[in-house]
Amino acid sequence: MHYQPRPEDVRFLLNAVLDAPTRLRALAPFAELDEALQSQVLEEAGRFVGEVIAPINREGDEVGCRFDGGEVVTPPGFRAAYQAFVDGGWPALSAATEDGGQGLPAVLEAILYEWLSAANHGFTMAPGLLHGAYACLKHHGSEELKSRYLQKIATGEWLATMCLTEAHAGSDLGQVRTRATAQADGSVRVNGSKIFISGGEHDLTPNIVHLVLCRLPDAPAGPKGLSLALVPKVLLDGARNAVHCERIEEKMGLHGSPTCTMRFDDATGWLVGEPGRGLAAMFVMMNAARLHVALQGIGLLDAAWQKADAYAAERRQMRAPGAVPASRGSEAADLIAEHPAVRRILDTQRAWIDGSRALAYRSALMLDIATHDADPKARERAQRWCSVVTPVLKAACTHQAFHGASECLQVFGGHGYVREWGVEQVVRDARVTMIYEGTNEIQAIDLLVRKVLPDGGAALSAVLLELRDTLDASREADADVQRRLAQLRYLGTTVAMAAHANPVLPYEVADDFLRVVMLTLMAWAWARIDVAAPADADRVRAAAAFRRWVLPEFEMRLGIVKRACEGVALAHSAQEASR
Repeated sequence: MHYQPRPEDVRFLLNAVLDAPTRLRALAPFAELDEALQSQVLEEAGRFVGEVIAPINREGDEVGCRFDGGEVVTPPGFRAAYQAFVDGGWPALSAATEDGGQGLPAVLEAILYEWLSAANHGFTMAPGLLHGAYACLKHHGSEELKSRYLQKIATGEWLATMCLTEAHAGSDLGQVRTRATAQADGSVRVNGSKIFISGGEHDLTPNIVHLVLCRLPDAPAGPKGLSLALVPKVLLDGARNAVHCERIEEKMGLHGSPTCTMRFDDATGWLVGEPGRGLAAMFVMMNAARLHVALQGIGLLDAAWQKADAYAAERRQMRAPGAVPASRGSEAADLIAEHPAVRRILDTQRAWIDGSRALAYRSALMLDIATHDADPKARERAQRWCSVVTPVLKAACTHQAFHGASECLQVFGGHGYVREWGVEQVVRDARVTMIYEGTNEIQAIDLLVRKVLPDGGAALSAVLLELRDTLDASREADADVQRRLAQLRYLGTTVAMAAHANPVLPYEVADDFLRVVMLTLMAWAWARIDVAAPADADRVRAAAAFRRWVLPEFEMRLGIVKRACEGVALAHSAQEASR
């Protein structure tokens, strides 16, 4: 079966849980965006994804990309589908209208890319960087560069890449060696090699705009010496630039997306932003990029769940414990959906999908508020939310995509392990999301070491207090969430104190701390969903699964971090006593 977006599920979260139409209409660019227009965009997006993108997923995986003499041929149907994507105005949906975009909210673009990833992750890797490249060039490019390239990127006429990684330097960008040499005409000549470049070469668009992290000759060592250069595959006069694809990787998944090794041989480019400020130019898109990867995780888990749920509703095996005999009729076996073990898997993954969506869509709304709200305090609050929450979502949602998809494969038994049903592809495709855009371990360290500890947990505490104020303590579920919010606030202070005695400790417990944060946020999300849909049978089951099978991990992770902090305190006391 092909993945099928379900706009009604999304509308419920946007409208009933998050009150998105009201919040968006309060922002000047979206004052005319009513619920009907939002619904129309979602319906059309769902139709396009379900009818055009999803059907070419399996062949894209099985045929894959072909590398021939420096050229890359994408799988059958990909070129036509991408042209339909451009013709429909879907690329960079939230780009400004003056740049050729649709001028719609970031939250609608986020949902579109979630569905695209669920339907065909390999295809979606091609336009997946458009929003980031657009934002980077929009904020840091010179007027001349923007006049040449911005509209082409916004409309998807030309695709873009981010060329960061080098063979000797994975996440340690300070070791980047690619060189850029300034020329008299204001351009630079770029020399070096990059690896793991998604869409570095393909046949989808006539030009590819590479954003290349590089170093000027007199730049200092380390990350502060990095610059960012725009290096097109084809120059404006039609000449081919000295940009070469040397190979494409043979990967575990994402066979429909070419992952390239790129070589720049005195290639012509232009600096984006100031010399030595390359990371600052690149990081303008970091929150949006992390959120989009989180949504990839959510979409892939939804794709796996859809397959498993449909299979469980038609496959019969044995008698289900506790099933009502009268409902069986003449059947010799019960649907596996009635078996408690299978029901637990399906309802638990549904709980992750809906709770994570509520948090991800709230984060996308915050990106809109941070950009467009007239109140500087509102923009500051929204930016704080994005800074704290996006690394949590990136790590937790991609972790669940892989592990949850593996659980969904379990529903199929042996049939899940063969290609016929397609769930094994989701497992393979999902695994890379835990690695790119900063590995999940790096996200956890970013959260605890860079976002929580420097201010003693003040930013995290402010985010948690905002959530607390949306809850009603007279409701038992809300009161439970408020208690967990308070425990998390105290935990941040506890780790900050222990870090003074042992600076290594935060790096050891960062993953556990991030899980505590995600589970707390999920508890808040489900409290809000419960209020919005108290009588919906499917959500009642998912809510029960969350509280029974997911939320108990909160106490375990909380205990791990607390015991680690207590160990530091005991060691410190012993040292003091021995002096």
